[in-house]
Amino acid sequence: MKSPASPLIWRGILAILVGVIAVAWPGITVGAFVILFAVYAFLSGGMQAMRAFRSETAWPVAGGLVLSLLDVAAGVVALAWPGITALALALLVAVWAFLIGIYELFLAFSAGETAGERALLGLTGLISVALGLVFAIRPDIAAVTIAEVYGLFSIVAGVSSLVVGANLRSARPSHVGG
Repeated sequence: MKSPASPLIWRGILAILVGVIAVAWPGITVGAFVILFAVYAFLSGGMQAMRAFRSETAWPVAGGLVLSLLDVAAGVVALAWPGITALALALLVAVWAFLIGIYELFLAFSAGETAGERALLGLTGLISVALGLVFAIRPDIAAVTIAEVYGLFSIVAGVSSLVVGANLRSARPSHVGG
């Protein structure tokens, strides 16, 4: 019987390799993110077109085809101008971090939380707002930072997966004949 640990160990090794590459070459990682976004946009466009043609009335077909064309256009733009696409994705993360931070700050001043919870919400809110502002001011650095953080996360997740896989492998029950 195949061990359930093997996929975890292989996934851990792959995650560590991807993480090391992302940390060592963040520019290449940003490029890979842009290509993945373009592939996603093309696949989404194709699926949107298929969905549109399955409709029985004209309006959903027309709307689905417009969405499909927008998806494909986004993919083409991503491949034609990868630098601008990377900056746009970094700005998207900046806006997300800023809005999450504002919401956390709002929660920190809401009633019903303990002082410790409010302090933590306030601190994470301030950090998120600061991150969003820094990323908005310097989206070029944001794209590289996102790639490096992804790499570090991938390394940690890979090590975790290896540890769990090793523990599963060593905890295999022995078969006792009877």
